[in-house]
Amino acid sequence: MALVDLIMPKLGESIMEATILKWHKKPGDTVKEDETVLDIATDKVDSEIPSSVQGIIEEIIYQENDIVPIGTVIATIRVKDGDNIVQKNSLPDIEKPINNEEKIDIEVPYYPPANNEIFKKSPENDTLRFYSPLVINIAQQEGVSMLELENIVGTGQDGRVSKKDILAYVKDKENKVGSEYSNTSISSFSQKEFIHQSNDENIPTPSISYDNKSNTEIIEMDRMRKLISNHMIESKNTSAHVTSFAECDVTNMVVWREKIKKDFETRIGEKITFTPLFIEAIVKSIKKYPLLSSSVVGDKIIVKKNLNIGMATSLPDGNLIVPVIKNTDQLNLVGITKQVNGLANAARTGKLKPADTTDGTFTLTNIGTFGSIMGTPIINQPQVAIMAIGVIKKRPMVIETSHGDSIAIRHMMYISLSYDHRIIDGSLGSSFLNAVVKELENFDINRSI
Repeated sequence: MALVDLIMPKLGESIMEATILKWHKKPGDTVKEDETVLDIATDKVDSEIPSSVQGIIEEIIYQENDIVPIGTVIATIRVKDGDNIVQKNSLPDIEKPINNEEKIDIEVPYYPPANNEIFKKSPENDTLRFYSPLVINIAQQEGVSMLELENIVGTGQDGRVSKKDILAYVKDKENKVGSEYSNTSISSFSQKEFIHQSNDENIPTPSISYDNKSNTEIIEMDRMRKLISNHMIESKNTSAHVTSFAECDVTNMVVWREKIKKDFETRIGEKITFTPLFIEAIVKSIKKYPLLSSSVVGDKIIVKKNLNIGMATSLPDGNLIVPVIKNTDQLNLVGITKQVNGLANAARTGKLKPADTTDGTFTLTNIGTFGSIMGTPIINQPQVAIMAIGVIKKRPMVIETSHGDSIAIRHMMYISLSYDHRIIDGSLGSSFLNAVVKELENFDINRSI
């Protein structure tokens, strides 16, 4: 018998660790090759991790809710001698040298925001304590000071503070504060008193108490909603958001799709929606204005040559995720349609892979699906622009012809573009927006599939 390591796989260029959500197997259980062993979560997507071999689970090293760096052994599997062992989850490029500028430490010291305290040593072993990036983020978001963090007893490896430890501390802290103010209604505080108490480190911030008569409901954010919330706040704090709007006559496109959709599904085996047509127009326009596919790093502008278009997709639980169509500029309409349908279906059934949500260079969100006529979307960092498509409605419009003006019923919609005013000014943003409009308005109604 031989032991094979099950390794936390590489989940994307920017992902250095993952949280174990659930083990589907326990020690002693038999597992088949490619059978799901556990579920993990990153800051981008949840994933299932299969076994690389067939055998028996010998040991589970990390437990549920543990944060595990990529490349780490998370379990061992006992296999029969002579079996063809192939480490499918091995990381051939994990040891690839990287330059110092690109290196990201898995664990870093915690420095509290806006706090000039000297970084203290752990009283246990007179050494610096280290914390995972996730623990750091939770501490900053929950207002946990350096002194508090140092006093939390860690249950992780080498006594380090885990996600479970800091969340338990925060919950206990909230319970203590809540009990202290349980008989105090928020309305009994004036705005001035509330601000004063919130900013005074020596006075606990009162928790909002709800009277049973007020008919209210408290909903705890799930993990994905918290990630979305933090990502949106980060984007607003990073980019100087500006939004431009344009009106678009998509009559030709609507008529063409209605004419060919049955034949398209019969021949291609895919339903064609408006989304692939919008993405096609965006790609053609980005080629004219490549700065729309870029990112900002310090005082440098990084223009992305590979056009990877993200499409905001609503999930059954009400959350949002953005799958990315890689190298969209190299696909024809059929290829884009297959990618759109495949990724949308994978998102709604929980089958997206971590790589499916990375490396986007521009994002499209179709808010018209929910009946909105226009919107001001928030940029999906580190991109510099996002386009929102409103609902298509029939409206009477003035048509200019060589024989004079006339009124006709046309299929109209609004398009909005939010862009980063640090590098894209109104002229460029509007020019790109109008280029997309022209692509859609000049759609060839006689186009073949």
